[in-house]
Amino acid sequence: MSIAPSESVVFKPWASAPGEATTDRIESVRLSLVNLPLHAPISDAKVLTGRQKPLTEIAFLFAEIRTEGGHEGLGFSYSKRAGGPAIYAHAKEIASELIGEDPSDTGRLWSKLVWAGASMGRSGVAVQGIAALDIALWDLKARRAGLPLAKLLGAHRDSVDVYNTSGGYLSMPIKEVLENIDLARARGVGGIKLKVGSPDPSVDLKRVEAVREHLGDDVPLMVDANQQWDRITATRVGRVLENFNLTWIEEPLDAYDAEGHAALAATLDTPIATGEMLTSVGEHAALIEAGSSDFVQPDAPRVGGITPFLQIAALADHKGRALAPHFVMEIHLHLSAAYPRTAWVEHFEWLEPMFNERLELKDGRMIIPNRAGLGLSLSEQAAAWTTESAVFGSGA
Repeated sequence: MSIAPSESVVFKPWASAPGEATTDRIESVRLSLVNLPLHAPISDAKVLTGRQKPLTEIAFLFAEIRTEGGHEGLGFSYSKRAGGPAIYAHAKEIASELIGEDPSDTGRLWSKLVWAGASMGRSGVAVQGIAALDIALWDLKARRAGLPLAKLLGAHRDSVDVYNTSGGYLSMPIKEVLENIDLARARGVGGIKLKVGSPDPSVDLKRVEAVREHLGDDVPLMVDANQQWDRITATRVGRVLENFNLTWIEEPLDAYDAEGHAALAATLDTPIATGEMLTSVGEHAALIEAGSSDFVQPDAPRVGGITPFLQIAALADHKGRALAPHFVMEIHLHLSAAYPRTAWVEHFEWLEPMFNERLELKDGRMIIPNRAGLGLSLSEQAAAWTTESAVFGSGA
């Protein structure tokens, strides 16, 4: 790859002598709360079972970090349905802890931010507020090095297998699902994920049968029950689904049912995938240690950013698991590319209006962009959807 050189380092009185390693300091942090509207309400099994309302918008917390040396980093986290204002509020309370710090110290700064809000704990809202800041620090580090984030982390591949989810929701008639599949495949997507978990499992089986027939036998097909089955239903439906050569069955049980997922993984030939709803390293460790899934599905914004994500990935690699991170392909492309074993990335076009750049798909894979860091910059549309913002440090 031909990468443009990073910005030159501006020497400060506290920097090392020429020829030695230099440091930098964080000058300012800008936080923004952005509400992304969806084109149409989205329903999965959680809606059909009455546990949630249809999804109409997603709240994003953006963090923009700038150093005295002129380097910048962009990170974000998100929340669906509820929680956006909460993660924004928590980030506002702790963001000033970064001012004056060396942005390279990602591990130490993650711990500092956790301790700044220690009574909030180390999962949920607390770490999702930290995530945007942590991801911005990693983006800054890679930009300063003049490398895509995947290359900074140590990429194992220049592209990653990609599957699409956004076209297969339960709220969509099967005719629309099949049309969406054709559009996704034409765009360069390799695999297709179909939502299941209807109150009547026979409805799911008919939809899976229609999609498999439409795709043929060789195209990767996944299904996602969004935690809506009990153990008996998951086992019975899972046995029937063996006939469709699925790449995995996702979230067949409650996200925290490590024992149930482990029993299902041992019973079925079809691989089990889970983990997207977990919000800490400890929660993921419990499922990985129990053998609860063949594919681990951490979500970097949900677990607290890239720093804890890498801890989860290291444990998953040690245990021989495949990786399929949830959502936010803009971040997870890089993390999947740096994973030693089988890895996927989930394609959602929903976030594209918020960025000036687009990710490239080719022959069923997503290509690491030839841009430093995450390779993203916020669009004018993102600014228009911003409801609140705050600046800490210089310019505050």
